[in-house]
Amino acid sequence: MKKRHFFVAALLTMAAAATAQTKDGGLCPKMIDEIQKMQPTGSADKALRNAIAANMIDKLAQNAANAGMIDTQFSVETPKQSITDQQSSGRCWMFSGMNVLRSNYNVSPDSIQLDFSQAYLFFWDQLEKSNLFLQGIIDTAKKPFEDKTVQFLFKNPIGDGGTFCGVSDLTRKYGLVPKAIMPETTQSDNTSRMSRLITSKLREQGLKLRQMIAEGKKPAAVKEEKVRMLSVIYRMLSLTIGEPVKEFDYAFKNKSGKTIGEKKHYTPLEFYKEVVGVDDLNGTFIMVMNDPRNPYHKTYEVEYDRHTYDGHNWKYLNLPMDEIKKMAIASLKDGKKMYSSYDVGKCLDRARGYADTENFDYESLFGTTFPMNKAQRIMTFDSGSTHAMTLTAVDLDASGAPVKWKVENSWGAAWGQQGCLIMTDRWIDEYMFRLVVDKKYVPENLLREYEQKPVMLTPDDPLFNEDM
Repeated sequence: MKKRHFFVAALLTMAAAATAQTKDGGLCPKMIDEIQKMQPTGSADKALRNAIAANMIDKLAQNAANAGMIDTQFSVETPKQSITDQQSSGRCWMFSGMNVLRSNYNVSPDSIQLDFSQAYLFFWDQLEKSNLFLQGIIDTAKKPFEDKTVQFLFKNPIGDGGTFCGVSDLTRKYGLVPKAIMPETTQSDNTSRMSRLITSKLREQGLKLRQMIAEGKKPAAVKEEKVRMLSVIYRMLSLTIGEPVKEFDYAFKNKSGKTIGEKKHYTPLEFYKEVVGVDDLNGTFIMVMNDPRNPYHKTYEVEYDRHTYDGHNWKYLNLPMDEIKKMAIASLKDGKKMYSSYDVGKCLDRARGYADTENFDYESLFGTTFPMNKAQRIMTFDSGSTHAMTLTAVDLDASGAPVKWKVENSWGAAWGQQGCLIMTDRWIDEYMFRLVVDKKYVPENLLREYEQKPVMLTPDDPLFNEDM
């Protein structure tokens, strides 16, 4: 009798599950039939399906009316410098930041040949981010594992990405060295496997720290364990990127490769101060952003979005694009390049190194429209800052309005326009996000606004993806 009751109960459970799976809102045969009846038919649609099945979408959607010669002349352009290549890594923020440093400060690329070692600074970036994660785990150890900040930390223990704030904090603390002194390695050029292994190790270490604190271990013991954990990360980094240089001898060379002056002995911090000319970049610039979701002329920040535990969170002043452009033009007219970031994959003609909203006609190809504006694209995670490049030039019309812009990219000299990307002004309006500009080019009223107490945003905000 009990077996019979159990069998009936099982049937009722299965029936309830089936009802739940087919309740109103699911795809049913009737709905699929209606959808299929809405599909266009005919020889033209068949030809279109065949074409899309056998070709790249961007090739088919390329707007022939916009595929002519690109105007490469610029009315305002900063001096050219060698193009860098981040290879298969997400270090665009570092490459762009270093382009700014070697162009704008004490050592001019007009007279010397100088490339900074990205591998050197990347070593310290990865160790600092590891410490930021582990200390963040200690700080939040009494919060439940489901807490949003705890989840953010375990989801993002470490990564290649960042912003100019990382360049300023890391160089102040660790200095710079020439690329010739500490060159790239296979792993610094191809970071995915190294990053995956370190990420896994950090998550394991984070769980152990939470367990130690839950068991009531003393703070001194937790700190000692964190140091031991970081020694493991240090070894992994030294095996993949190389032991960071502590001191070196170096003589500058001109663009012909001839040595200029005497060879000198440096520490990385001494070299940084000589070539950059300031003790600390922090306080010399502001970061501005165009985010039409949020009120303009307000500052925003997000906790834990920094490179070093004792460094600076991203803080930016939200401005309309026309105000951002005015500061950018003032800087370029004075010969100063800038760190900037974009949603670079949108409407990008990679073969020509040309970004324009009219490059592709996806609407005609698919018989639909894509009408979301910039704010809507951001709030739905359809668009955001994905890549940093160095803003180097602007072309102005007779009235002084910008027509197009140019950036130095970090995808090698053979890419695009001799390593550069040309962007129309209408593309800039839609897909530019961040600009780092020296305070001397910022109006007084905006400098005052930058000092406002920032609105703290959550780490999962759509615009706080790191530049890669």
